[in-house]
Amino acid sequence: MRAIAGLLATALGVIGLFVFAGEDFYLWAKALHVIAVISWMAGMFYLPRLFVYHAEVGAGTPQSETFKVMERRLLRAIINPAMTATWILGVWLAWQGFGFSAGWLHAKIGLVLVLSGLHGYLTTAQRRFENDENQKTARHWRLINEVPTVLMVLIVILVIVKPF
Repeated sequence: MRAIAGLLATALGVIGLFVFAGEDFYLWAKALHVIAVISWMAGMFYLPRLFVYHAEVGAGTPQSETFKVMERRLLRAIINPAMTATWILGVWLAWQGFGFSAGWLHAKIGLVLVLSGLHGYLTTAQRRFENDENQKTARHWRLINEVPTVLMVLIVILVIVKPF
């Protein structure tokens, strides 16, 4: 329930800014979009790293219980709201600035969808860790930890270089 409230608060905050910022909203939206992306990516880099360490300790240990709290708070307080703000602002910016017509933008949106799918995978994994049901090894989580980096590099290249 708290996660839904956090997501709703994020969405309402963005909508409120749209209403009150007026014609300066585009610049505010760009700034907030970059801030949201940085926050989302920071969490997406850190959560799988927590899973690496969590997978190395036994279920029910004090360390496991600490990791559960850290993972839950990171996901609910940072990653989920940041992803929500990223999507709301990003879709609005794409529509307002490019009319969804640029080829690089289509590729970027596709990669952001893949990143969002990874977000969903990590959310499911967090629930499994929470219930002491993780079946994945620390090696698996080390590999997964690299995926957000690859996606980020590709997305940034598309946004800055605009190759097509």
